Amino acid sequence: MLCACSGEQFKLEEAVPQSPESLATRDFSASGLSSRTGTVDWESKLEDAQVDEAESTLKEALSLNYEEARALLGRLEYQRGNFDAALQVFQGIDIRLLSPRMSKAIAERTRPRKMRSKDRNVLAGVMSLHSVSLLLEAILLKAKSLAELGRVKEAARECKIILDTVESALPNGVYGEINEDSKLLEMFHRALELLPKLWLQVGSLDEAIAAYRRALLKPWNLDPQRLAKVQKDLAATLLYGGVEAGIPSEYKLWGSMFPKSSIEESILLLFILMQKVLHGEIEWDQEVMDHLTFALTISGEFVSLADHVEQVLPGRYNRVERWYFLALCYSAAGQNQTAVNLLKKASGFSEDNSKPHLASFLLGAKLCAQDPNESSQGINFARRVIDVSMDQNEHILSQGHKFLGICYGNVATTSVSDIERVTLHRDSLNSLNHISLSGTKDPEISFRLGLENAVQRNLTPAFEQAMLYSKMTAGSSARGWKLLALIASAEQRLKDAEAIIDLALDETVNIDQLELLRLKAVIQIAQEQPKQAIETYRILLALIQGLSEHHVENTSKLQAERTLELEAWLDLAGLYSDNELWLDSDICIKKAKATKFYSPRCWHATGRLFEAQEQYKEAIIAFSVSLSIEPDYVPSIVSTAEVLLKMGNKSLPIAKSFIMNALRLEPTNHEAWLNLGLIYKTEGLVQQAADSFQAAHELKLSAPVQSFH
Repeated sequence: MLCACSGEQFKLEEAVPQSPESLATRDFSASGLSSRTGTVDWESKLEDAQVDEAESTLKEALSLNYEEARALLGRLEYQRGNFDAALQVFQGIDIRLLSPRMSKAIAERTRPRKMRSKDRNVLAGVMSLHSVSLLLEAILLKAKSLAELGRVKEAARECKIILDTVESALPNGVYGEINEDSKLLEMFHRALELLPKLWLQVGSLDEAIAAYRRALLKPWNLDPQRLAKVQKDLAATLLYGGVEAGIPSEYKLWGSMFPKSSIEESILLLFILMQKVLHGEIEWDQEVMDHLTFALTISGEFVSLADHVEQVLPGRYNRVERWYFLALCYSAAGQNQTAVNLLKKASGFSEDNSKPHLASFLLGAKLCAQDPNESSQGINFARRVIDVSMDQNEHILSQGHKFLGICYGNVATTSVSDIERVTLHRDSLNSLNHISLSGTKDPEISFRLGLENAVQRNLTPAFEQAMLYSKMTAGSSARGWKLLALIASAEQRLKDAEAIIDLALDETVNIDQLELLRLKAVIQIAQEQPKQAIETYRILLALIQGLSEHHVENTSKLQAERTLELEAWLDLAGLYSDNELWLDSDICIKKAKATKFYSPRCWHATGRLFEAQEQYKEAIIAFSVSLSIEPDYVPSIVSTAEVLLKMGNKSLPIAKSFIMNALRLEPTNHEAWLNLGLIYKTEGLVQQAADSFQAAHELKLSAPVQSFH
C-alpha cells in the first residue's frame, strides 16, 4: 500500500487554504496512515514537529526521497495559507540541479512505447513521471508563494524554470504522448498561463508578451477554451500595453506575411478568436468583441468591423442593437446612406411594440441633418428623440431640438412651395431659438442660428450668432470664420470680410485654409481687384498641387482638393471672361474639364464664355449640357433665360418659364428677379416689372459673394 501511495497520480489542488485534516486524509488514506486508523496523528505532527522531523516521517512512511517529501510538505503548508512556511520548505529543493534529470525523464518516458520497450535498462535510472509531476508542482507552488509574499519577479523566474524544463525535453511541443500523465501536463499548462501574468504584475510588458507568444508558438495541447484565453490576453496586452513589441526574427515563419505592428498582431489574434466562436469551437466572449471593436476603430477599419458584427450569430445582440452597432460602423466609414437605412429599421413598424431605442433615433437625426436629401426622415427621428427624452434628459432633449431645427432648414431649401418654405424656415428658427433661450451652451446651436438667419437675410442677428460661435470655439473653427466673412460681404463690407479671412488664414490649416484662400480671391474680385485675385488663385493652385502629392492614398482629402482646384479654375475663367480675355478663359475651362469633365459648372462656364462672345446658339447648347448633368442647376437655368431674351421676343414665353423655375428653386436669386423684370417690361407689365427690379435690387444689396450653404 505504501508503494501504491508513492506511485499514485496526485491531483493538483487550487492555491487556497484548506483543512489540513482533509488534505492528510486524501493524500495518505491509501497508506493506512489516516487519522481513522490512529497509527499517526498527522494533524498534530505537522503542527508541532519541525520541518526536518515531518520530512523524515514522510520519507520513512511513503518511501519518498528528500525532494519529494519536501514537495508534499510544502504543498500542505501552501494549502493551509502558510506561504512563508511553504517557501521555507520549497527552498530546500535544489531545482536547478534536478532540472536536467527532470528533462531527461520527460524526454525518455514520453517516447513511443515501442522505443521504450527496446531500452528498458536505460529507464531504470530515470525519474518517474509521477516524481517529475510532484517536483513541477513544487516549483509552481513556490512561484505562487513568492507572488503572495510580494516577490513577483522572483516568482516569474521560478515559473520560467517549469517552461524551460519541459520545453528542453519536448522542443517540438506536446501532441498525444504525455496524456497518460495528466498531472504533469496540468502543471505545465498552469505555468504557461501564470508566467505572463506575473510579468504583467512586475510591469515588464516585453517579458509578458514574450511569455504569451511562447505559449502559442508550439502545440502544447491546451484545451480550446484555455488556448483562447491565452490568445485573448495576448491581444489585450498588445492592444492596451502602449508598447510596440516587435516579433523576434525566429518567430517570423511566414516570410513577409507576419504582422508588422502590435495592433496588427492583436487584430489577427482577435480574428482567429472570432472564427473559433463562429465555428462553435469556443464559447461566446463579449470581451473579444469589445477588444476587436476598439482595435478596428483605432485602425480605421470600420467596414471590416461591420462585417464581423454581421457574422455574429443571432441572439448575442437583439435586432435594434445590431442595427445600431452596424450603423455606427458604416457612418464612421463615411457610408451615411447605408447607416440611415439601418436606423430606419430601428424606427420601423416592426419595432413599435419594443422599447424605444433612443441612441438609434439620436444617431439617425444626426446623420439626416448632414444630408439635405434625408432631412425629411431626420425630422421624424428628431421628433422621436424629443418624445422619448421629454421630462427625462435635458441634454438629449436639447440635441433633439437642435437636429429638428437643422432638418427643418434643410428641407426648406429644397421645398417647391413658397408657403411650405416659409413655414419650415419659421419652424427651424423656433426650434433653434427654443434651445438657445433655455440656456444651453452649445456652439453648434449658435452656428446653426447664424446660418439660418443669414439664409433668410436677417443679417444682424446672423452676425451676432456667428460672433458668439467664434468666441465659444476660440476662433478655431474655419466654418465660423467663413460664415462671418460671408455675412460681412452680404452687408457690403467687403474690406471687413477680407480682413476676417486674413485672420482666419492664421488659425486654420490644410483644406480649411485652402477654402478660405479661395473665398479671399472671390472677395477681391467683388472689390474689382483682378490682379490681386489672380495672385491669390496662383498661390491657391500651387498649394493644392503640393498637398495632392502628399495625399495620394487619402481618397477623401484628394477628392476635396480636386473639387477646390476645379472651383479655382472656373473662378479664373469667369474673371478672364469678364475682362474679355477669351483665350485665357478658354484655357482655364479646359483645365477644369480635365479635372472633372461632367461638371454642371464647367459647362455653365463654357456657355458664359460663348455668351460673352455673342455665340448664342453654342451658349444654349453648353447650358443644355449643364442642365442635363444637373437639371436643377439654377445658374444655368437663369443664363439660358438670358440668352433666350437676347435671341428675340419669340423665345419670351420659354425664357419666362425658365426664370419662374429658377425662382421656385432659389427665391433669393437677384439675377433671376432682374431677368423677370426685363420680361415683364417687354410684356408691358410696368408695375410687375418695377416690383421685380425692386426685389432684385434689395436682394443684391444683401447677397453674399458665395452661397451661405
